[in-house]
Amino acid sequence: MPSFSDVAAAAGGVRLAGWARELDAMALRGILDLADRPGILSLALGLPDPALFPMAELAAASARVLAGDPAALQLTVPYAPLKRQVVALMAERGVACREEQVLLTAGAQQGLSLLTRLLCEPGSPVLLEEVSYTGLHRMLRPFPAAPVTVPTGLDGGLDVEAVAAALAGGLRPAFVYTMPVAHNPLGIDLAPAARERLIELARRYEVPIVEDDPYGFLWYGERPVAPLRALDADWVLYLGTFSKVLAPALRVGWAVVPEALVPKLALVKDMTDIDCSTFAQRVVAELIAAGDFARLLPRLRREYGARRAALLDALARHLPAGTRWGSPSAGMFVWVELPRGIDTADLLRAAVEREQVAFVPGAAFTLDGRGARNALRLNFTNCAPEMLEEAVERLGRVVRAALA
Repeated sequence: MPSFSDVAAAAGGVRLAGWARELDAMALRGILDLADRPGILSLALGLPDPALFPMAELAAASARVLAGDPAALQLTVPYAPLKRQVVALMAERGVACREEQVLLTAGAQQGLSLLTRLLCEPGSPVLLEEVSYTGLHRMLRPFPAAPVTVPTGLDGGLDVEAVAAALAGGLRPAFVYTMPVAHNPLGIDLAPAARERLIELARRYEVPIVEDDPYGFLWYGERPVAPLRALDADWVLYLGTFSKVLAPALRVGWAVVPEALVPKLALVKDMTDIDCSTFAQRVVAELIAAGDFARLLPRLRREYGARRAALLDALARHLPAGTRWGSPSAGMFVWVELPRGIDTADLLRAAVEREQVAFVPGAAFTLDGRGARNALRLNFTNCAPEMLEEAVERLGRVVRAALA
């Protein structure tokens, strides 16, 4: 009888689950590795600038927590003071909720994973935009879910009437996924009329909406409209995070859901990791209580707002006629659509090799990797303004060479 190692070796390694055997190297991970080469000016990262992390405030908050709270290093129940602070922060975003509706998570990504596990059966349809967040694409693979896409784009975002047509035709997805403020990767906001229509559809067909809002505190100019959760407390399941404002590695986020779902969601979380970082929860709560979070936000909006303006100005100067792009009111990204005939997946390698500049091709945000071939996503929060100018000038040279 063959041993386990014999079977594993014959299969090319340890025996994998069926869905895992079909996994290719993650396209976006490969792009980011390419962009991380020495000397590359990268507009590919979806990260805040570490130079703007509140290092001194984090150090002081950590010291205070360790000095006065031994339970900070113990596994324990979710930290109630932080849940109360989340309720207050949600009120600032226009959402009324109660502590009993809040579940603390290890970032918004874990919240999305927990909701997916809670709501999806094997083969469940999930409705999402044809250009959307890659983290959800990967998350749906193990179930396996059956994603159904609807059109989206710079002109209006999610095509809500396409959602209406799908639901009227009998589709009953486990949930509709959307990022209505500072969409990743499009960088746009869903219009008020479309938001109200989407809520009306959720109620009529009794289909939950998973609202991903990782960038809602990073707005430039006018405050963005309130989250979808402000319009409906029954059918909108909201996800937020401190990652894009304080520091991603803290891994502290939250979900706001109907109270009846919290115990079930907490059990799914317990099966996943038992508990969030008790220490990180208390440090974040201490930062908020000390006023550090409130003081940090205006600085980030000012700094990132200047970088956003620098990137948009550089695009107008250096990209050829026939190119269009969005002007985000919040978040970290600008979506650029180049003239037809340019494949940005091919353009990336030329950009890295010839001009030492990197971006994320639009196809990385589609389920099959075939759509949005002439588009790309640029990040403006991880580069200084003068570097943004240089990066876009290099990108413009690559694009013109491709057109020639």
